[in-house]
Amino acid sequence: MSTRTVIRGGLVVTASDEIHADVLIEDGRIAALAASGTTAAEAWTAERVIDATGKYVIPGGVDVHTHMELPFGGTFASDTFETGTRAAAWGGTTTIVDFAVQSVGRSLRDGLDAWHAKAEGNCAIDYGFHMIVSDVNQDTLKEMDLLVAEGVTSFKQFMAYPGVFYSDDGQILRAMQRSAENGGLIMMHAENGIAIDVLVEQALARGETDPRYHGEVRKALLEAEATHRAIKLAQVAGAPLYVVHVSAMEAVAELARARDEGLNVFGETCPQYLFLSTDNLAEPDFAGSKYVCSTPLRPKEHQAKLWQGLRTNDLQVVSTDHCPFCFVGQKELGRGDFSKIPNGLPGVENRMDLLHQAVVDGHISRRRWIEIACATPARMFGMYPKKGTIAPGADADVVIYDPHAEQIISADTHHMNVDYSAYEGKRLTGRVETVLSRGELVITEREYTGHAGHGAYTPRSTCQYLN
Repeated sequence: MSTRTVIRGGLVVTASDEIHADVLIEDGRIAALAASGTTAAEAWTAERVIDATGKYVIPGGVDVHTHMELPFGGTFASDTFETGTRAAAWGGTTTIVDFAVQSVGRSLRDGLDAWHAKAEGNCAIDYGFHMIVSDVNQDTLKEMDLLVAEGVTSFKQFMAYPGVFYSDDGQILRAMQRSAENGGLIMMHAENGIAIDVLVEQALARGETDPRYHGEVRKALLEAEATHRAIKLAQVAGAPLYVVHVSAMEAVAELARARDEGLNVFGETCPQYLFLSTDNLAEPDFAGSKYVCSTPLRPKEHQAKLWQGLRTNDLQVVSTDHCPFCFVGQKELGRGDFSKIPNGLPGVENRMDLLHQAVVDGHISRRRWIEIACATPARMFGMYPKKGTIAPGADADVVIYDPHAEQIISADTHHMNVDYSAYEGKRLTGRVETVLSRGELVITEREYTGHAGHGAYTPRSTCQYLN
C-alpha cells in the first residue's frame, strides 16, 4: 500500500545545497522538492505530514565500514545485525556496508553466503557487503570477477594481522591487478603487521603489558610506510586504492602526495581518531582496553591534520569501523597482555552526531558534514544517488535532525549492544529526531518504530569517482 509523506518547513541540507524546502515522499522514494510556502508545496496532500520547522532535513547516513558479528581474537563483535542496525538508525544512519570474511582455504562465495545468512531478515536499515580477501589464489581471483558482477564491488586486504587476515605484497599486487580489470575497489588496512609483531614481542618481553602499549607498538611510521607501499603497489597495478581508518598525520601526507600526483587514491578516517587519543589508551585500571582498535588511537596532535585532510579532501569519508566488544568478558581477555585485547570500538550510533558537533565547533561546514558522512561514501561504493542525497528518485532515507537539542553520550542511553561508550560523558549539540528508511518510519520523534527485516540487501555498482 502506497503512503505519501510530506516533510514541511525544514532546511534541506545535502552535500551541494541548503534550501528551505518541503519534501514529498511516495512509494519509498523522494518524489519532489519545492520551496517551503510556495503554491507547489502547499498543494501537496499526504496521509503523513512531518513538521520539520527549525530542523534540518538531511539524507540518511551511509556508514561503509562496520563489523557486525565479526569473529576476532577468540570472540565475536557484540552487535548482531539486528542490534547494530537498530543502533545505526538511532544515530541517523540508514545504510551500512559490512564486511563478509573469506576464511583461509575457503572460497569467497562461502564467506559471502555466511554473511548473507547472518544479515537476512534481521536488519532495521539497508545493507551491503564488502569482501575481505584472506586467501589470494587463482580461484579467488576468478571469484572476484563474479562478485563484482553481482554487486559486491569492493575487496578488503590486510597488511596487518599475520596468520589471520594478512596478505603479502605479491598477493596484494595480484588482487589489485584483478580489480584494475574488473572495476573493483581494493580497500587496504595499511599497517606493517610483520614489523608490528616484532615490536609486540619485544614490548611483552620487557613486561610492557598495559593497553597503552598497543598504541606504542603500532607506530604511526609503520602506518605511513604501509600506506606508501599500498599506493605504489596500486600504481604498479594501475588500480584505484581506498585506505581505511587512517589515523596518523604521516599517512595523510602519503595520501595527499599521491592525490597531488593524480592517482586514484582515497582515504577514510573515523570519529575515534578525530575525538579520542592515546590519553584514552592510558586510562587506569585497564580502562584503556576500551579504546584498543587498529589502527590505534594517536597522540592528540594528529587530530588537527585529520581535520585538515577532511577539509582539503585528502580524506574523503568518515566511517566508524564499528566493531564493539564488551569490557566485561571480552576486552578483559587481554588483562596482562595487551596483544590479546580484541581490537575494536563501538560507534555506529555516534558518527552523525559527532560530526555535527564538528560543524558546531567549526572544523567542517554543514554541507561537508553531509558530504563525508552520506554522499561521498555512497558514491565511493556505487550507491549514489539512490543513497546519500535528497533528490527526486532517491530512496527516501531521510533524517529530521534537531541542531539545537543537547545530549550527553552514555552507555546508559545508547542502543548498541555493548557495556561502555567510547565517548562517555561527552556533551553534544544536535540530535536525531526522526528517521525514515525508504519512506518507512524507523525512529519517530525519538521512539523506535522500525523492525528487523525492513532493511534490504543493496547490490552496488563500482566506484563512481573513477573514469
